[in-house]
Amino acid sequence: MLHERQQFSETGDLHPIDLVETVAESHDWAFDRVGDDQISMQVEGQWRNYSVTLAWSQTDETLRLICCFEMQPPETSLPRLYETLNLANDECWAGSFSYLKDRKMMIWRYGLVLAGGVCAQVDQVNHMVAEAIMAGERYYPAFQLVCWGGRAPHVAMQIAMAEAYGHA
Repeated sequence: MLHERQQFSETGDLHPIDLVETVAESHDWAFDRVGDDQISMQVEGQWRNYSVTLAWSQTDETLRLICCFEMQPPETSLPRLYETLNLANDECWAGSFSYLKDRKMMIWRYGLVLAGGVCAQVDQVNHMVAEAIMAGERYYPAFQLVCWGGRAPHVAMQIAMAEAYGHA
């Protein structure tokens, strides 16, 4: 980790997406530089493979992250899924889940505001991506239980919380 910090110690002049690209390369994540202000990556998790997109908005000086994975729950389970999303979002301090029914896609959103010319740092980018993946990994089993296992949202959330409490 020290070597990584030394390697990126002079990041002040890097465009936020250039910094994200450099971080992706250091982790050997597959990525595609979609444009000057956007990059898409594939990150493997335990439960899912995640599509992670980061985009820079100069207008509001925000580095936006969207982490998504496909999910095609039965129509009848959607009310329970939406209730579970609300419960999960109540537990999340940085970022939130949404389900895009028309695209059959679960997404995690987060925005890092860099107002006033503040530069993104390697640790911030690593943290953003790690938090997105950890949120997906933590709550995916709960989403599965309510959609396909018929569990009540509060019961499924107890399982997500128990898993989180079991890790040091």
